[in-house]
Parts: sequence; structure tokens; C-alpha cells
Amino acid sequence: MDKRISISQLEPDAYKSMFGLEKYLNNTNLEKSLKELIKIRASQINGCAYCIQIHTEEAMKHGETEQRIFALSAWKESPLFNDQERAVLQLTEKVTLIAEGGLPKECYDAALSTLGEQVLAQAIMQIVTINAWNRIAVATHMVHE
Repeated sequence: MDKRISISQLEPDAYKSMFGLEKYLNNTNLEKSLKELIKIRASQINGCAYCIQIHTEEAMKHGETEQRIFALSAWKESPLFNDQERAVLQLTEKVTLIAEGGLPKECYDAALSTLGEQVLAQAIMQIVTINAWNRIAVATHMVHE
């Protein structure tokens, strides 16, 4: 890949703002395992190799299994994910691909019933944030060392 700009070097205040979102997200009630599933799945959809590598490593540090990570791209066909995880993964896909039909009522209702209002709001913010990071990394050809 061709070398591209480094937003962190050119616009450090932008990164400080993104890290502010990360600080907020680190203190939410959303389970760590759900946070990492969101990050990995959105990154898969967005084709962000940089974030996939970072977040699969992070998930495994916190006890996620390789088997579940390998199955994540086919979660709908896998028995390895519970109802709450399925609702969050569906929400992740719909919000990540929001231009393809918005967030359907059934998806929203499933996430709301399994997470509650507060954690649903936190999950949406987690999805929005990883999508922003994916777009930065893909647009600038970031490579994880």
C-alpha cells in the first residue's frame, strides 16, 4: 500500500477528541466482551485490517476464544453466540451499514429488550466510534506492526 498522511501527527487535537470518546466508552456498562465483538465485527464489515488485528488481540487478552473470533463473520450461522450477543451483532451490522436501510424496528427492539435503554445508547456509541476509527485507518492505509 502507498504511504498516506498521518492524521495523528497532522491533527493531534482530532485524535485527542477520539481518545475522549474511548475514555467515555471504557467507563460504560457495556460488557468488555460485547465491546470487542462490536469492534471486530464492524472492522470486518469495513475491511479494516488494522483494527481487526488490534481488537482480536485485545479480545483474546480478555478471554475471547479463537473459535468465536473465527466464527464472528458468520455469527448468524454459528451456535457460539447467545441472544444478547446476536442482538448486539445485528445492531452493529445495521448501524455500520446504516445507508442500506437504516436501523430496522425489529433490530432496534431486539437490542433494546436485551440491553435496556442505557446500555443500548452505549452500544450505539461504541459502534459509531469504531466506525470512525475504521474510516480513519482505511482512508490513511494504517498498518499495525
